[in-house]
Amino acid sequence: MHRVRFRDPAGAVRTGRWDGDEIVFSTETYAPEEVTVLPPTDPSKIVCVGLNYANHAEEEGMEIPDRPLLFLKPPNAVAGHGDTITLPRGKETVEFEAEIAVVIGEQCRNVDADDAMDVVEGFTCLDDVSNRDDQRVEQNWIRGKAFDGAAPVGPVIATPDEVPADASVSLRLNGETKQSSSREDFIFSVPELIEEITRYMTLEPGDIISTGTPAGVGPLSDGDTVEVEVEGVGTLEHDVRAP
Repeated sequence: MHRVRFRDPAGAVRTGRWDGDEIVFSTETYAPEEVTVLPPTDPSKIVCVGLNYANHAEEEGMEIPDRPLLFLKPPNAVAGHGDTITLPRGKETVEFEAEIAVVIGEQCRNVDADDAMDVVEGFTCLDDVSNRDDQRVEQNWIRGKAFDGAAPVGPVIATPDEVPADASVSLRLNGETKQSSSREDFIFSVPELIEEITRYMTLEPGDIISTGTPAGVGPLSDGDTVEVEVEGVGTLEHDVRAP
């Protein structure tokens, strides 16, 4: 099932399923354009993984890591399907990064890799929007990664059985494909990431693990439209505004 959060025409926030060309809640059915699609989860944190594709490490001129490189995005970074995100003012290079995102289904700590999928609610799409100007000159990446709207996510959560082990991930910028890869190209698998992350922190229901981006990242400009597609999930779309 593809679970979706949305605001109905009366302004109430609902959770339903996105079934083909309609959104279903209880006995009510809506066309997607009749409602406002919201981020499919309300995370307390987003744990992001850097350099989880060898080809992205190569394009960045960096060594393949021997353990997952982790950083955080806070809730203010979350944006939804169909939103227009505003880039930080006065920056030369802000880039897109298509990612497969894992949504956690229960509070968990010290999870073994063999049991990791038991705590996964499902998968969604995420764009790890990155302000390179500041990222390159700071160690903690707050300015580079945590600004408002820096994590468009959605449009739905697909259950684990709907997303193949070799699920593809791609990004189109104004209709042109810029990134294309799959889960098969991960350096660290989803279970390995969950095991490593929960050694250090408790994950809460709704939290997101964003699994890294493949090669092909590039700059965003005013008026751009971004589409992130994950096989089995669907397509997240957002627009870009540069002040």
